[in-house]
Amino acid sequence: MNKVLYNYLFLNFLKTFFIIVGIFYGFGMILNLFEEIEFFKNLDVSLFKPFVLTAMIIPSILLKLLPFVIFISSMWFMLKIRNNKDLLTLKVFGCSNLKIFFILALTAFLLGWIVLFFVNPITSSLSKYYEITKSNYSRDIDHLVTFNRNGLWIKENIGEKTRIISATKPEKQNLIDVTIVHLDKNFNVVEKITSKKVNIKNKEWILNDVKIFTLVNDIFEERNSEVLRLNSIYDFEKINSLFKNFDTMSFLDLIFNYNKLISKGYSKVFLDQSLHSLLSLPFFLMVMTGLASILTMNALKKSNNFKFIIVGLIATVLIFYLKDLSIALGQTDRIPLVLSIWAPVIALSLFIFIGVLQINEK
Repeated sequence: MNKVLYNYLFLNFLKTFFIIVGIFYGFGMILNLFEEIEFFKNLDVSLFKPFVLTAMIIPSILLKLLPFVIFISSMWFMLKIRNNKDLLTLKVFGCSNLKIFFILALTAFLLGWIVLFFVNPITSSLSKYYEITKSNYSRDIDHLVTFNRNGLWIKENIGEKTRIISATKPEKQNLIDVTIVHLDKNFNVVEKITSKKVNIKNKEWILNDVKIFTLVNDIFEERNSEVLRLNSIYDFEKINSLFKNFDTMSFLDLIFNYNKLISKGYSKVFLDQSLHSLLSLPFFLMVMTGLASILTMNALKKSNNFKFIIVGLIATVLIFYLKDLSIALGQTDRIPLVLSIWAPVIALSLFIFIGVLQINEK
């Protein structure tokens, strides 16, 4: 009998979860499709292109909203079995509030790990395709930054000249082994600058150990300089922010290629934040399920669902606000970054523990 009851809870909870995911996906498609159509309205592409791109980016958005989705799913499921008397029937057959909570929480916890290992790699690949495709169609291509196996590449327009910058790798707030090429309006090389190390903390770059090759009468003349200052539209923060896209970094990449990503120049702080944010997901899903259980399992009688939904939405908004605030404190070094990511989960866990003990007595 217990196996039948547990299967009922497990399967129906999953059914409710996938229904909510479908609803969120549908709303996301509708809302984001208008944005993609607006982006492509002056480009020669079919309606199929914005539709495909929308379908590819929505899974990544849903992944960010997964704690909210699991909370709504848990609350909907609990209200449904309470209002149709299934909760009373489960208790008659010996299924306590605590057992019901553990089944739902364990299901949410396992869903979190399934998402990390099997869904997240797919969504990150879709996000990469989305970003690459959008950048190819971008109308603002005068200034481009890309990072590949050959290093960092930057293109920027300066008056009638075009500047192409390449570096083997970034190192903290510096670029290593930099080559800067200036092209005229006909894309002919007019000047080439090489530097062993360039400080890009500010938009006034400081080049060290510089060699300058200037075209004079069709001949490149060389001169050396210990220090050279160069103005750019980019600085360290701007370049660094271009690669802080959590959506394109999968959990498996962070686990198996962590040291490789560090050697490529990715910020350790950024990688640690990405890794721990993903690691905390299963635990966050579990505590959100616990919060929904506490709000809905205090009584057996049928009640107005609207009141619970409003309370639940307010609680969720507050939780997400406090979570963002905690991460912001970590990013500004007010508290350790790892602690800032796990602090909301730990605080909620303590609250859920007390709440679950209370509902188990009812």
